[in-house]
Amino acid sequence: MGVRGKKVLVLGLSKSGIAAAKFAHKHGAIVYLSEGKYVEEENMYKVGELKSLGIQVEYGSHSEEFILNAELVVTSPGIPPHSEIIQRIKKHNIPVISELELAYRECDIPFIIITGTNGKTTTTALTEFILSKKLKAKACGNIGQPPCNIADESLDYFVCEASSFQLEMSPSLKPYISVWTNFTPDHIDWHQGLENYFNAKARVFKSPQAPMYSVLNAKDEKLMEFSKLAEGKLFFFAGNIGENCCYEENGEIIFKQDGNAESIIKLSECPLIGEHNYQNIMCGIICAKLTGIDNATIKQAIMEFKAPAHRLERITESDGITFYNDSKATNPEAAIVAIDSFNDKDVVLIAGGRDKNTDLTEFCNAVNKHIKTVILIGEATERFEQNLKQNGFSNIIKEETMQKAIDKGIELHPDVVLLSPACASFDMFTSYENRGDVFRDYVLSRV
Repeated sequence: MGVRGKKVLVLGLSKSGIAAAKFAHKHGAIVYLSEGKYVEEENMYKVGELKSLGIQVEYGSHSEEFILNAELVVTSPGIPPHSEIIQRIKKHNIPVISELELAYRECDIPFIIITGTNGKTTTTALTEFILSKKLKAKACGNIGQPPCNIADESLDYFVCEASSFQLEMSPSLKPYISVWTNFTPDHIDWHQGLENYFNAKARVFKSPQAPMYSVLNAKDEKLMEFSKLAEGKLFFFAGNIGENCCYEENGEIIFKQDGNAESIIKLSECPLIGEHNYQNIMCGIICAKLTGIDNATIKQAIMEFKAPAHRLERITESDGITFYNDSKATNPEAAIVAIDSFNDKDVVLIAGGRDKNTDLTEFCNAVNKHIKTVILIGEATERFEQNLKQNGFSNIIKEETMQKAIDKGIELHPDVVLLSPACASFDMFTSYENRGDVFRDYVLSRV
């Protein structure tokens, strides 16, 4: 399983690619890195740093020479399995793995894997925060840093946010705990089908990669159906199901193991708002209990925790208006979760961006139930407007920029201005983080 003495080809000069190349080199591999695109001048220092270690680097194309030299390929999450370069590699029967898989193979630190369409980042951050009160635990994967960057540290646990991309290429990863927050359609193009997307996540819940513990969402019909196939000791969250679960009852979050129930924290004591965040908290509680953290420590950590940026992040309150940045909601399902967090309030929703062309029926239903005014921006404006009107919602305003949308939201003087776009950001911004930063900075400049 080890890479010592092997010729390892790393694809992509990304953060995970650089981490994998350095880690493989440190562990005795002969490393090549191939970047298909030309490297901008400001990033050439990365190439120089790798070359100084003795790692061979090419960019602008993937040469046949580099491929034929390789005994193992470590690929970037951004490269789909059906891409031309992966198909070329598979023709030569060279195994392809993820950077996550590389870290797993080379170290003995147990993994807590947190996957799902939405909620992964907050759950990962909270779980790390709770565990770190008593244990050496670090968040990694899609949050924080690549596992390879910390795999040589003395840790008790990795708390790893794992995308379907990473799990697809991690054929031997066996987590200590596998958490599946929810499942809705996403990344269908990358996986070439919804079933492939589901199966990529499902692999770390059953043989041969079955974990010690599987943690599943009791409110997700697809995951409840899958629970019949999931292996390891099974825990449910968001429902009082069976002997092992975490659920809400009478305004408190209850943890039950082997039939023994105990109250952990009152909902009124939780700083995170909304049903989805209560579910994230339940996941964190289960992981903490399964790693031996006591109830008092868990409760105190939850009360101290602050939501990650861009995930229903409370920016400020001014003149009776509270502003929330939920820029991470890059699909309708994620936006629905944020929208459903507000009851009996006058809410202005800023939505739109690059359309993922997913069904908007449930999104429109949530808007009808909770939102007073929708302000649309970006490429998706026309389709979103059409769908909202078809579903009986007509209080729609169209603006050209984020700044104008915020100005209009303030002018309407609601209880809440919520940015939850339900779309990708790339029509107007470089990333969802950039979109959220623009929202936050302009709000703070106005109030």
